[in-house]
Amino acid sequence: MHKHVEEGEHPLEKAENQVILVTGATDGLGKSVARDFASRGSKVLLHGRNQKKGEATVQEIRDDTANEKVVYYNADFSSLNAVRVLSDQIQADQEHLDMLINNAGIGAGTRLSRREQSSDGFELRLAVNYLAPFLLTHRLLPLLRYSAPARIVNVASAGQQPINFDNVMLEDEYDGLKAYRQSKLALVMFTIDLAENLVGAGITVNCLHPASLMNTKMVLDSDYFDETMSTVDEGAQAVEYLATSPELDGVNGEYFDGKQRALANPQAYDRDARRRLRMLSQQLTMLKKFGE
Repeated sequence: MHKHVEEGEHPLEKAENQVILVTGATDGLGKSVARDFASRGSKVLLHGRNQKKGEATVQEIRDDTANEKVVYYNADFSSLNAVRVLSDQIQADQEHLDMLINNAGIGAGTRLSRREQSSDGFELRLAVNYLAPFLLTHRLLPLLRYSAPARIVNVASAGQQPINFDNVMLEDEYDGLKAYRQSKLALVMFTIDLAENLVGAGITVNCLHPASLMNTKMVLDSDYFDETMSTVDEGAQAVEYLATSPELDGVNGEYFDGKQRALANPQAYDRDARRRLRMLSQQLTMLKKFGE
């Protein structure tokens, strides 16, 4: 059952009827995107990992936008079980979901940062930046299919490190920036792979590098970079373009640099590498079927 759309009306123009999930929405880019969608009258589901901060963010956005349809969901993406619980809660609470914006993530840390593990025993950046959105997206696909036309936007990065399948968890030669870049390329590869499986489903999935070195906590807390180069607002505009622009109707499996189509790391276009990543991801997340 699909939403009814009047003749001549674009399905993504009725903002007040939309339900949008933004992960990592209590700070920086995610918060800016969530506020912008709330200001358009959409129902916005904010995800974060700190209940108190999340509730304060909801109240702040409600006050700023006079939109009471702002809801908070708490889940720590370093736990795949927390991702499963989150997806179950959303499917129980929401009748439809028009947009999924996978934005939550952790940065590179500092040059002296030690390798960290998720609660499931996986390298932390791969777990939070890639495995969590991989699993969440799959578990929300039934709701997105029901809500078609729907869009998925994965917030990646221009910083991309090819995956060494013999050292995916970076147990050898760990480096925080390498870990971050590997997780972001994995997200790009997932985007291309999933797009092929969603042809004809009424769901498109694209990814982007929103803007370079935005003035976010993630960038400011890292000593890998000397200064910021752009603003959260610039990045938010690019994310919202991928999520709502009629120009991108039917555009699927693409990587964008800001609002421009671009080329990702060559490994993203290697079908065998994507297959290996898909099989590994299904195994690590205990997901039985891909693209369903």
